[in-house]
Amino acid sequence: MPILGILASSFRSAAGPEGAYDSLATVTVPSGGVASITFAGIPSGYKHLQIRGIARENRAIVTGGTMKMTFNSDTAANYSVHVLYGDGTTAAAQGTANTSYSQIAYATGTSALTNNFGAFITDILDYANTSKYKTVRTLGGGDNNGAGEMDFGSSNWRSTSAITSISITGSTGANVLEYSSFALYGVK
Repeated sequence: MPILGILASSFRSAAGPEGAYDSLATVTVPSGGVASITFAGIPSGYKHLQIRGIARENRAIVTGGTMKMTFNSDTAANYSVHVLYGDGTTAAAQGTANTSYSQIAYATGTSALTNNFGAFITDILDYANTSKYKTVRTLGGGDNNGAGEMDFGSSNWRSTSAITSISITGSTGANVLEYSSFALYGVK
């Protein structure tokens, strides 16, 4: 009986175990930076999407740049955003209804140490479900030799359309700088 349990626990189907991640696309920003990054032609065969990345933008800040994300080229006021953030001393919260973007991530700025990037993980839940609005949650942060920030945000896109493209821009019109990297995964 124990051998059967060991064999059964090591069995893996060709599709992978429940909850497995498939890499769909990766973008690393080239020299000179970019205004936006777009993942297009997103397949519908997954339960959720996840974006993992590191980011730096050309704003003269150290920490706290919140990057923006839109779905299917929708830049109308169809999004709501909520965020909790703190720096180890102070915590705060804010929210915005009827805005033109979803919050994706935390990015450092040009006032941070050289080669210092914010890091984040963003989940887009039930992205292909056409009977409900889409929910996004993101966790990100960065450190700058003790001066840093941690953010936890959520947002929704008030549309029942399946998400087929995602565009990411810097905060407040900032460009995304060289070596920033964004990886899109499909979650089974």
